[in-house]
Amino acid sequence: MSRLFRKPGDGVASVATPLERDFSQRPRTLIVGFVLLHAVFLLALLPSFLGGIAIGDLSLYRAWVETSLTTGLWRGIQIPWVYPIGAVAPMGLADSLGPMLFPFLWFLLTTVLNGLSIAVLTDFGRKASGFTAAWWWLLVIFILSPVGLFRLEGIVAPIVIIALVLLARRPALAGVLLAVATWIKVWPVAVFLAVLGVGRQWLAVAAGGALITLGVVGAAIGLGGSPETLLSFVSDQSDRGLQLEAPISTPWVWMAALDRPGSYIFQNSALATREVAGEGAASAAAATTPLMLLAMALIFALLLRARRQETDAENLLVHGALALTCALVVFNKVGSPQYMLWIAPVVVVGLFHDAQRWRTPSYLVLVISVLTTFIFPVFYMPLAAGNIAAVLLLTVRNVLLVVLFAWSVWRLWRLATPPDSVPDGVASARSWGRLSRPGVPVPPTSGPHVSPGK
Repeated sequence: MSRLFRKPGDGVASVATPLERDFSQRPRTLIVGFVLLHAVFLLALLPSFLGGIAIGDLSLYRAWVETSLTTGLWRGIQIPWVYPIGAVAPMGLADSLGPMLFPFLWFLLTTVLNGLSIAVLTDFGRKASGFTAAWWWLLVIFILSPVGLFRLEGIVAPIVIIALVLLARRPALAGVLLAVATWIKVWPVAVFLAVLGVGRQWLAVAAGGALITLGVVGAAIGLGGSPETLLSFVSDQSDRGLQLEAPISTPWVWMAALDRPGSYIFQNSALATREVAGEGAASAAAATTPLMLLAMALIFALLLRARRQETDAENLLVHGALALTCALVVFNKVGSPQYMLWIAPVVVVGLFHDAQRWRTPSYLVLVISVLTTFIFPVFYMPLAAGNIAAVLLLTVRNVLLVVLFAWSVWRLWRLATPPDSVPDGVASARSWGRLSRPGVPVPPTSGPHVSPGK
């Protein structure tokens, strides 16, 4: 596995076997891997497709669209909604051939977007350095398939990947794609902030995003919507309590599992989710949004400072996007399993730019993804019942999320700190990280010159 994280030209060709090179670098092998993975998904879901059975959140999505078609009242336009209005687009597309084909068309849309993200990462098989990121992304798609195939994140994640990869060459198109993704789910706003804070072509990105935003808002108002309903996805979140899986909920989950008086796990029927209650839980839930906004503001300020120190804008942008996205997850009172698909696209693009530098977060996200899938759907019911082993599993996952967040902030701090104010060991490592990229010469060290062989 470690060989896959080496860049082309760093000696891999001399030590890797022909089989390893074929597995990791050839477009044909990657295409076969992609097709086999999605064929397995198709075979597993075929009985539900044939019966028109919508699994997971798809049943809710389909019901929303069918109700709106019947009543003429659309969520996010005439009726408040938990999602931005753009989420109607993939749901409506999946329902375009009737409710029976909704699950299959959703799967088809997800598959097409996954395929496009793989194609863009590898420049349609021409960019060798993109294959590591593409294989890693396929692995994450497999691990998180219980949520990735049945929720909006499976649509948004590949769009974000495509936008970030195209950013340098097509900034206006990247802005359009990021705006589309943000109007489907809110979380890509963290990526947008990183682009605006670091991107040298931020104006083109902002223009592309503004164009989509004006179109969405204008269409919604023209169809009878109001600013209140258009932004209801923000206000609807304010009334939520601490969700069972959120990192900040972990102390209250333990108190409920240990039967502490007044602490318990309950079903929030209105939102179809499980939450935790106990002493201080309501105050913690109320504090999450201010804490999240404060963390993001501080990270953005650090990003602006780092912009004056770090010459590699792409490297800085992806590190900033990871820190901002992790802040959205760590300080969120909602901790749904699909939130791991907020983080994974950023790590994919990090691997795309520098596989060696992004080994640590890539391994962390793989472990976090595996634990997340064990938590949901495998051990979710025992977790909801307060099973100690399941709570321990959740705790480990949440601790690793905090570790990933801390790593991202630490890396950003290193990029923002002038080399002369950083301890020698850290400064040396930082300089080597910049200078060891292919094509960048390493300057001679200070001190007396020693001729070879002396």
